Amino acid sequence: MTKEQEVARRWNEAFNAHDEDGIRALYDDHALLEAPGDVRLEGADAIVEYAMSWLRAFPDAKMRIETEIANDQWVVQRFEFKGTHGDTLVGPTGEISATNRRITGRGVEIIRVEGGKITEDYLYFDQVDVLTQLGLMSELAGHR
Repeated sequence: MTKEQEVARRWNEAFNAHDEDGIRALYDDHALLEAPGDVRLEGADAIVEYAMSWLRAFPDAKMRIETEIANDQWVVQRFEFKGTHGDTLVGPTGEISATNRRITGRGVEIIRVEGGKITEDYLYFDQVDVLTQLGLMSELAGHR
């Protein structure tokens, strides 16, 4: 296992433990995160808050790594996310009240590790799939 893969492994463990301090310790102060919904965050504090907003909204959330590829400073992980939407999800487009629905989603995360810290993080997942599982797509489709 490379040093970069070890950082990625620790990130996954901290996420699954809902360990805010553990997640924060892995990001460089000037890190960048890009995610669906035109999310572009700069700085570790903003990135950690993004992760914690998901963890608060899905208090039983877990992420399982299905595939991992590492090359130089980069680690790519294909993952499965499972959780029950038990609290408000705060995102860039507003708030989604708890639906109490359980979701299973898949995504890809591409991270760059320099000096033992995550400096770049690119997250990809299907927003439509998430909204559909939460029972919100038919509601949204009716609002044009």
